[in-house]
Amino acid sequence: MGKKQQKKVQNQEELLKTLGDFTSKENWDSFFTIRGSDDAFEWYAEWSQLKEPLLSNLTIPSSNDAVSAKELQILVPGCGNSKLSEYLYDEGFCNITNVDFSKVVISDMLRRNIRARPVMKWRVMDMTNMQFAKESFGAILDKGGLDALMEPELGSKLGTQYLSEVKRLLKVGGRFICLTLAESHVLGLLFPKFRYGWKMGIHPIALKPSDRSSLQTFMVVAEKENSPALCQISSTVDQSSFGGLKNQVHGLFQALEDENKIRADYSSGSDITYALEDLKIGVEGNLAELCPSRRVQLSLGEPGVSLFCYRAVLLDAQKDFGPFAYQCAVFLVPKTRAHEWLFSSEEGQWAVVESSKAARLIMILLDSSHSDANMDDIQKDLSPLIMQLAPGDFDDEAQIPFMAASDGFKQRKIVQEITSPLTGPIIVDDVIYEKVDDNISRLFASEDVIFRRLTFQRTESLVQSEAVLSKEGSPKSLADNNQKIGQSSSKSKKKGNQKKSGSNVSSSDGLSNDLKVDHSYLASSYHTGIISGFTLISSHLDGLASTGGMVRSVVIGLGAGLLPMFLRKHLSFAEIEVLELDPVVVDLARDYFDFRDDERLKVHVADGLKYVKDAAHAVTNGYENDVSEAKVPSSNGNSIPSSAPLKSTEKIDMLIVDVDSSDSSSGLSCPAADFVEESFLMAAKDSLSDQGLFVMNLVSRSQAIKDSIYSKLKSVFPHLFHLQLDEDVNDVMFALKTETCITEDKFHEASQQLTRLLNLENSPWGQNITEATSKIKRLR
Repeated sequence: MGKKQQKKVQNQEELLKTLGDFTSKENWDSFFTIRGSDDAFEWYAEWSQLKEPLLSNLTIPSSNDAVSAKELQILVPGCGNSKLSEYLYDEGFCNITNVDFSKVVISDMLRRNIRARPVMKWRVMDMTNMQFAKESFGAILDKGGLDALMEPELGSKLGTQYLSEVKRLLKVGGRFICLTLAESHVLGLLFPKFRYGWKMGIHPIALKPSDRSSLQTFMVVAEKENSPALCQISSTVDQSSFGGLKNQVHGLFQALEDENKIRADYSSGSDITYALEDLKIGVEGNLAELCPSRRVQLSLGEPGVSLFCYRAVLLDAQKDFGPFAYQCAVFLVPKTRAHEWLFSSEEGQWAVVESSKAARLIMILLDSSHSDANMDDIQKDLSPLIMQLAPGDFDDEAQIPFMAASDGFKQRKIVQEITSPLTGPIIVDDVIYEKVDDNISRLFASEDVIFRRLTFQRTESLVQSEAVLSKEGSPKSLADNNQKIGQSSSKSKKKGNQKKSGSNVSSSDGLSNDLKVDHSYLASSYHTGIISGFTLISSHLDGLASTGGMVRSVVIGLGAGLLPMFLRKHLSFAEIEVLELDPVVVDLARDYFDFRDDERLKVHVADGLKYVKDAAHAVTNGYENDVSEAKVPSSNGNSIPSSAPLKSTEKIDMLIVDVDSSDSSSGLSCPAADFVEESFLMAAKDSLSDQGLFVMNLVSRSQAIKDSIYSKLKSVFPHLFHLQLDEDVNDVMFALKTETCITEDKFHEASQQLTRLLNLENSPWGQNITEATSKIKRLR
C-alpha cells in the first residue's frame, strides 16, 4: 500500500471514530458533512471485489425467464455515500432505490447522480421503518447496514425491525444480499429470521492482496421461496484458508453448525417453536382457518417491538369440545404454575382448552421476565400480537377475552432466601393454597393444611421438597387452630383451579410460628411413589425384620430431609445414610425442616457419585469404603457437624437417587446427567445386595430422553419398573438386581405386607401406598 493510500485509510479510521454510535442520525449527518459528497466511503469491500459475486446473484430467475437488469427493482438501505449503486447502475441495473436516514448524504448523492444517472432514486428514510408497499423489490442489497444496527450494547431491537422490513418488501423469488463481517451476535439474529420459506447461503468475498490482515467480509444470500420450506444453509467458506482470521471464521462456523443442527432437528419432527412470522407464511397451515386438534408452539414478541417476549401454545379445539362460547381466547399461566402438568403437557393443555369453551385458545406461559409487570400491561402488550393469530372470520370489533390461572396461593410467606455457591438461589417459604388435594382431605381432619417448601431457583418453578406443618405433628390441631391452607406438590405438578387471582407474597418467620414439620406424612406424591416401590422387595424387608437384621439404605440428595426422616420414623429396622453435596442445603434442612440425624440416620456432605462407585469397588474387593467429606463451607461459614463416616464392606439394600440437575437445558431436570451414565448404573448395581432395590426420580418432558434412560437401565438391570404418577412430570424408576422378582399379580399382597412393616396398615397413608403400588408397571 502506497503512502497516499495509507494516509487515506488512516483518515477514514480517524473519521469513523468520531461517529461513536453507528445508529445515530445526527452522528452520520456530521460524518457526511465533514467528508463531503465527492469522497466515497466504502464499507468492507470495493467494487473490484464485489462485482462478480454481486452480478451473479442479481440475475434472479422467475417462473419463466430471468428478470432483466433493467426490470429488476433493487433497494439499497443504508446507502451512505458508497459508489456501489453507481457501479450497478452503470452495469445496466437502473431501477435502484437508495435509502438513508441522513438527509445530508441523500442530498449530496442526489446532486452527484441526477445528471449521469437520472432514473436512480434517493429517499430520506429510516431503514427500520420504510414506507414502501410489501413485495416491492426483487433484490435488497445491504452493505454493512445490518452490522451497523447490531451494536452489541444496543441489542437486537433495530436489527429485528430492519430484517422484518426486508422480509416484507421482498417479492417471492427475490434475494436479500447482505455483506457482513458475520459476527456471532449478527448471525444469531440473521439465521433464525430467515428460517422458514428461505433458501440461504454464505460465501466469502475475496480479499485484495493488500488487505490480508483485514477482517473477512462475507456475503449472505437469502432467497424468498414460494413455500414455507426449511432448508439447510449452504456455505462455500473453507475454514482452512483463513490463516490469520481463525477467531472470526471459527465464530461463523459455530453459528452455522448450530443453526443447521436446529434446522435438522426441526425437519426430523423434534419439538418446534415457531416465530409468529413463520406461522403467518403457513408453516403449520392456514392460520385464518380453524384446524381441529392443531397444536403449535410459538414465540411472540420481539425486542424493541413489544415490551416482552412470550412463550405460547396455539390450540384449535377438537370438534367434540363444542359448542364454543368464544371463537378465540387467551389463557395466561403465571410463572409459578407454568411447569404444572395441566399447563406443560399436551394432555393437560387440551383439558384447559375444553374447559375454556374457546374454538382457538392461545396459552401464554409467563416466566421470570414478566415478574415485575402487571396483568394490564401484559394484556395491552399481547393484544396486537394475538389479533394476528385470530381466525379469519373473527370479528375485528369483538374483544378477545383474556383468562388466567391463579398462581394457586391464598397466601405465601417467604421464610428464608439464600444463595449457595453450589446450588444458587434457594427459597424456603410457607404457602396457603387455593385447592386441597383429595388425599390431603382424607388424611387430615381439617381442610386447612399448611405447607413449607424448599425451592431451587435454578430449576424454575420446580419445588424441591415440601412438608406439612402441624402442631406437635398432629394434623387435627390445624382444624382446632383454624389455620388457612391449600395444596401443592414438590418435584411434581398437579391440577390447579383457573381464575383471575394474584398471590399475596410477604416475608416473615412463617405463617405460624407454633407449627412444626410433620414427619409422619409425605406431602410430595413422588415421595409416596418411592415408598410404594419398596413393595418390590417387601419379602426381603420382612425377612430382615423377622431375623433382627437391618435394612442398609443410602439416599443421594437430602433436599429438606423429609424422605430420610419418614424412613427413620416408619422403618424401625433401617440404617439410613444420606449423601448431600451442598452444606447449605444441610443447614436449611436442619434449621427449617426439623431434620435430625442420629445413630440410625446419618448425613454426609459428600459426592454421591463417587461414593457409589467407591462402594461398588469396596464390596467387590472386600475392603472398607470411607465417605470423603466435600470441602465446601456451610451457609454460616462454619463447618457442618458430620455423622461418622460410613465404613463397611456390606452391600446396600436400597439405593435412592433423588437429585436435580444444575443444567436442565438438555431436557433432563432430574437427576443430573452423570447419574444416568452406564458407568454409574453399573456401580449402583454392584453396590446392591442380591435382593437390593435401585430407585431413581426421573423428571424430563422429553419422551426421547426418557426412552434413552429406560434403555440404559434395562441394559444394566434384569428387571425394571416405573411409576408414572397421574398429572405429574415425575417418573419414579425401580430396578432390581435379582434375576427373579415378584410378579405383578402379587403387588397388592406385597403392598399390604409393606404397610405392616411401616406400621401403617390402619392408616389412610397406608392406603395411599397401596394405591400408588397398583400403578407400578414393568418396563419390558
